[in-house]
Amino acid sequence: MPKRYEELVENNKKWAQHKQISMPEYFKKLSHSQNPPFLYIGCSDSRMPLDTFTQTEPGEMFVHRNIANQVSLTDINFLSVLEYAVNVLKVKHIIVCGHYRCGGVAAAYEGKVKGLVGNWTNPIRELVLDYHSELNGIEDLEQRLDRLSELNVIKQVENLYRTNIIQHALIDCKVCFKIHGWVLDLKTGLIKELELPIDQWKAKGLVPMEVIV
Repeated sequence: MPKRYEELVENNKKWAQHKQISMPEYFKKLSHSQNPPFLYIGCSDSRMPLDTFTQTEPGEMFVHRNIANQVSLTDINFLSVLEYAVNVLKVKHIIVCGHYRCGGVAAAYEGKVKGLVGNWTNPIRELVLDYHSELNGIEDLEQRLDRLSELNVIKQVENLYRTNIIQHALIDCKVCFKIHGWVLDLKTGLIKELELPIDQWKAKGLVPMEVIV
């Protein structure tokens, strides 16, 4: 693990040299264009580089990250990323990925966050209230927070379906992409794919009935 700033540049040179030797055309192809099949929406946590966990290369995953992997319907930055990924890059999969032991989730649960971060994570605080009975039924605090991380991911996937971008795309092309909810377990390095309440969302009108997801 790099301890000095200079090591970052040194490591970059070593990596670039290795790639150039093992794959002479690598950077030439990489510089031409991008055509990633995946849009990844994840947490800013430094332990969450999904390209490492999924063994993907540069150019294979379009990425948006923020604290506690929120899908905010008023975040122009996020909406711009989503619009570009769906309408221009034509990604085939959209992944919302949270993780267990998430500091943003824990802080929101405890209700101790102030300032801008407090405002940003307030939707998670609302989840705590909405799922009060279920969460309080889990005695172990760590397991309770893990479940809150899962509920947060599911809620953010629901928010994705609420965007005009996704709504119009689903109507226009029916099955042009699939949306997934993931939670990464930092204790094992393994991804858990969550079961999404698609039928409930169809009943609400968030997902067109004819769309296969």
